[in-house]
Amino acid sequence: MDAGRVEVAEAERVAGLVAAQEKAIALFAEVEARGIVVPGVGEREASDRIRDLANEMFGTTKHWHKRVVRSGANTLVPYRENPPDRVIGPDDVAFADFGPIFEEYEADFGRTYVFGDDPDKRRLLEDLPRLFDAGREVFAADPDITGRQLHGAVEKLAAEAGWELGGWHAGHLVGEFPHETIDGMKVESYITPDNDTPMRRTDRRGRTCHWILELHFVDRRREFGGFHEQLLDLA
Repeated sequence: MDAGRVEVAEAERVAGLVAAQEKAIALFAEVEARGIVVPGVGEREASDRIRDLANEMFGTTKHWHKRVVRSGANTLVPYRENPPDRVIGPDDVAFADFGPIFEEYEADFGRTYVFGDDPDKRRLLEDLPRLFDAGREVFAADPDITGRQLHGAVEKLAAEAGWELGGWHAGHLVGEFPHETIDGMKVESYITPDNDTPMRRTDRRGRTCHWILELHFVDRRREFGGFHEQLLDLA
């Protein structure tokens, strides 16, 4: 493939990933408008309603990873675990993490909801997007940054704000479906302390790597956490 065709193909990939995220943003805005993730609703029920809404809005029938809605103490649980279904309470933190596929491009998007007036939970809601932007600035400032270095920076940002990381990584590669089949659990695919490879590189197919930044912050003493996830390097 000549250089011109490579550039066109990459431009199409970027456009596809950005468009997928824009649809995810619209989906989550409608989730909030319809009051889908609210007290009194079970986590599984909310997850199923978001799935159905995605199909209603965009004809989306596939998700590249399991759909997650968690609340209360379940917000401490890492992604790969499956806590018992729980009804969202009136003073809970809840979050949703979805990976819908739009026209074969993956979106990976997560947002947090806080109910009640607890000041620490409200502070978490404010810190998540603020520290996401701070993490993005760290990435943008260093063209040679590795997964290990960005993970360390995110962990430091969280600690300075009084939070711990809730999972073993802070993000991952994203691209055309099926992401998990291609990349599996290879450490180079994640923003993790074990990844010493530069994040700005090409994959084994020669395509530019694009990344999701995934923040899962927790307060283990008070048994709540929050989640914020979207594209790191494109939009």
